[in-house]
Amino acid sequence: MSFDEMDVDTIWMDGEFVDWDDAQVHVLTHGLHYGTGIFEGARCYDTEEGPALFRWDEHLERFYHSAKPYEMDIGHDAEELTEATIELIQRQDLTSCYIRPVAFYGYNSLGVSPKDCPTRTAIAVWPWGAYLGEEALENGIDVMISSWRKHSSSQIPTNAKTTGLYVNSMLAGEEARRNGYAEAIVLNKEGHVAEGPGENVFLVRDGEIYTPALSESILDGITRDTVIELARDLGYTVHDNVSISRGELNTADELFFTGSAAEVTPIRKVDNVVVGDGSRGPITEEIQSRFFEIVERRTDEYDEWFTYV
Repeated sequence: MSFDEMDVDTIWMDGEFVDWDDAQVHVLTHGLHYGTGIFEGARCYDTEEGPALFRWDEHLERFYHSAKPYEMDIGHDAEELTEATIELIQRQDLTSCYIRPVAFYGYNSLGVSPKDCPTRTAIAVWPWGAYLGEEALENGIDVMISSWRKHSSSQIPTNAKTTGLYVNSMLAGEEARRNGYAEAIVLNKEGHVAEGPGENVFLVRDGEIYTPALSESILDGITRDTVIELARDLGYTVHDNVSISRGELNTADELFFTGSAAEVTPIRKVDNVVVGDGSRGPITEEIQSRFFEIVERRTDEYDEWFTYV
């Protein structure tokens, strides 16, 4: 669904609520030319306790941490961004939505150095269902190993959610879709499994769960962290500091993606090699069910993860 088809009309920008169509920047904005921006992707869920932002504090913490390598001064504190987000959701009369905070170097000069450019900050919210489709949550998706590699943290910080770096993700994802797959898996420069274009990867083998270490050039995903905690609380052994080879994907009992947009999405094939029995595996299903039970607040557990609108 395009934005023009959605009933949203307001964006918060630099401390003010503005009309959706007026939230614009100059064509010579530094961030447009050099990718000098940072962003977050969070969700507000329609819960039995009312609309609630999921792990918002952790998203904001990562937002500010992402700005640090670029010496980007976000001139709005966490309290202001939280109040703006809640009011924005209320103004749009949304019970569930995707939330996109973004900060970037703006318009003033166009040398590579952004030192004379102001930092612009904006927040948008809009309805967004399952990122890879509702059917994918139950039936799983087919993925391919991308020919594009994930950049190393020695080249560009991988623990910062930087706008320009998602060119890598776009290339990998579009390559997969051109070849008839729903999504890609990207290897790092050593040839180990890194992540999806916008997701972390989990592997199940012999009843235990594995996911690439942060040192494998992955983003420190908040849904990744959520699933690790939930799986351990369910009694599973989770190895979150490992390297996973490409070949291990083909011999896994189960595979799944996690992400704020993708939530918990099973993977049924990798390069047309069937994973397990080619359907959502039992451990994936248990974790996925537990995840949605929590985010929909059908239990009062983990209440500290929620900021209620």
